[in-house]
Amino acid sequence: MDNTEKLKTKNKSIMVLGTSSGVGKSITVTAICRILRDLGENPFPFKGQNMSNNAWVDVEGGEMAFSQAIQAFASGRIPSSEMNPILLKPQGDSTSEVIHLGKSVGITTAKNYYHNWFQSGWEIIKKSLYNIFEKDDNCRLIIEGAGSPVEMNLIHRDLTNLKVAKYIEANCILVADIERGGVFAQIIGTLELLKPEEKKLIKGIIINRFRGDITLFDEGKKWIEKKTKIPILGILPCLKGNFPPEDSLDLLDRKSTNRNPDLAIGIIKFPSISNFSDLDPLENEDNLNLNWISNSQDFDNFDLIILPGSKQTIKDINFLKETGLIKCLLDYSDKKGNIFGICGGLQMLGEYLEDPHSKEGLESSHKESIKGIGILPLKTIFKKTKTTKRIMCNATWPCITKVEGFEIHNGITEAIEKEGEGELKNIFKENKIGWYIDKNEKGSIAGSYLHGIFDNDQWRINYLNLIRKKKGIQELDKKHKPFKIKREEIINNLANQFKKHINITSLLN
Repeated sequence: MDNTEKLKTKNKSIMVLGTSSGVGKSITVTAICRILRDLGENPFPFKGQNMSNNAWVDVEGGEMAFSQAIQAFASGRIPSSEMNPILLKPQGDSTSEVIHLGKSVGITTAKNYYHNWFQSGWEIIKKSLYNIFEKDDNCRLIIEGAGSPVEMNLIHRDLTNLKVAKYIEANCILVADIERGGVFAQIIGTLELLKPEEKKLIKGIIINRFRGDITLFDEGKKWIEKKTKIPILGILPCLKGNFPPEDSLDLLDRKSTNRNPDLAIGIIKFPSISNFSDLDPLENEDNLNLNWISNSQDFDNFDLIILPGSKQTIKDINFLKETGLIKCLLDYSDKKGNIFGICGGLQMLGEYLEDPHSKEGLESSHKESIKGIGILPLKTIFKKTKTTKRIMCNATWPCITKVEGFEIHNGITEAIEKEGEGELKNIFKENKIGWYIDKNEKGSIAGSYLHGIFDNDQWRINYLNLIRKKKGIQELDKKHKPFKIKREEIINNLANQFKKHINITSLLN
């Protein structure tokens, strides 16, 4: 990039960089967006390039990272793929699907990505920034970096950290995670590896996840400020709350905090799990206990098993077979088990899948059908093109209600007609997006293509009540607090903690 190439903006942008991945950049941007919105500002979240299978679909059918959707909610905005112009969706074997401005544009290996996609990626980022300010030149960008800005083997082809910071002339915050240890080395090492003109962009430091008495770090704070000549904007304690995880690695640390749950839910943790944000509404129910399952075990203690989305459905079916989980699921369904599959999870519940165009990366898969779990009479054929769209539809089971969500999938699923068997029914008036078999006292087997199905309060409550009724326990109040209100409370709690401990006002001018 020409060092003179800049994008002039009316309001100074704020960029959040980190000493490494997972230090808290995403929640920092979320908090800043809510704080500025509450101050009457006009924040606009942005991340030039994100790598995640946790996706959202905007109103135009464009894919974007879920973390930028959450940041949009914090800003009081409708999520748009311009907030995340490049999304890389890992699909195993060091390959990723490349999404530009919401649309799939190809598959790449990690080795060839920057050679083949760097220049076009940078043009997409600049196009998005231009479009954002053309529509609203009074907004203030709140930009999230990725990983570390000083990965020296990658820095010359880093699309989303210093390249964006210099182009937009942002006021940058450096976030470090003290819980990881070595916080002094994290901060000093990162700053030492920056060029002088890059270091000048760093206007403040945030230390995240401090445990104990913060005053014990007073001397450390003074030392860092004296050494770096950069102010520490604040020290954030470890926060309590189910803040949405950005990628599947965060799920390893997730444990239910509910002490007296009424229902135990097991969730299959696929190697290629995607759209696990579908489970956030369940995680925020006071009476549920969520457990992640990655190996064979007795399912009798679970009231519900969920098969979430998968980026590589056929590979994850093989995972079920190799781990013995497929037998656990079959045994569970033969008893009184309740099973629900979402998108790829739905496809797996069927009898077989075909991949004639090798969309699942299995070159030989077109020669024969791949067997599914086989507990719903369904077949799935993977097509060349992907379906991505928002949808509103009418549920008829477990209650009559309107629901909304979005679809992201390659496969087309259809019911297999079987003589003498009329058990399979549609969940929705709109066909081919969800099916169920209700076995009365023996539970139910169901699945849907609709991501965000559990966000719909009436549908979720009635579905959980169906399970609670069969278990003989008190049903949930139909006037349950809506999940969207809970999500707003979570964001507000995050912002209030930041306001209490972090001072960002110096960065606004």
